[in-house]
Order: sequence, then C-alpha cells, then structure tokens
Amino acid sequence: MPRPIKWRKVCCLPEKNRFGPLGENADEKNYVKMTVDEYETIRLIDLEGFTQEECAKQMNVARTTAQSIYGEARKKLAQSLVNGKVLLIEGGEYRLCEGLGNGCGRGCRRRG
Repeated sequence: MPRPIKWRKVCCLPEKNRFGPLGENADEKNYVKMTVDEYETIRLIDLEGFTQEECAKQMNVARTTAQSIYGEARKKLAQSLVNGKVLLIEGGEYRLCEGLGNGCGRGCRRRG
C-alpha cells in the first residue's frame, strides 16, 4: 500500500497564475506548469528570504523535500524565461493555511 500524501502547507495562492510573453497565443506545448507548492518555495526563499530549513518548517515538510521542490521550481522558471514559454501556476499537493497563527510564521500572507 502506498504511503499517504503529506500535504504541503501554502499560505496563499498567487494573485495571477499565468505569466509569459505578451501578445502571444501560446498553445499547450509552449506552457511550463509550476505547482502551487513550487511557487510557495520561490516566494518564501527568494522573496521572503527564508532559508531552506525555515521554508520546510513553514510548509510542514522535510528540508530535503523543500530543497527538491525549490530546485524544480527554479528549473521551471528558467525554462519559461530562457525559452519564452508561458508559466502557468496550478495544481500540486497543498493545503491552504488557516492564517490564524496555527504554525504560521513570519512569511504567512494570510496572518493578520
């Protein structure tokens, strides 16, 4: 029997989930799909200045898992930028946090 899914905690969904070249009608093969949990690692590490360890704690995953997610996210960002493909952020194994301070730290956007 497979191991049950361990959901990654995400504080917020992106305001916009599609980025890419202007004025182009991109078809399915010109998309790079990034998951919401990959987006969260980019937000926490690159924007909020978290270490990978702090990011892992915030997302409720192991540090090695956060490192792997972050590596994939950076690769997808590079593919989008270098190859001029549309970046689409959707899906993944995540749950939104409640924003009530229940394990939410300094990087949580939902926390009041």
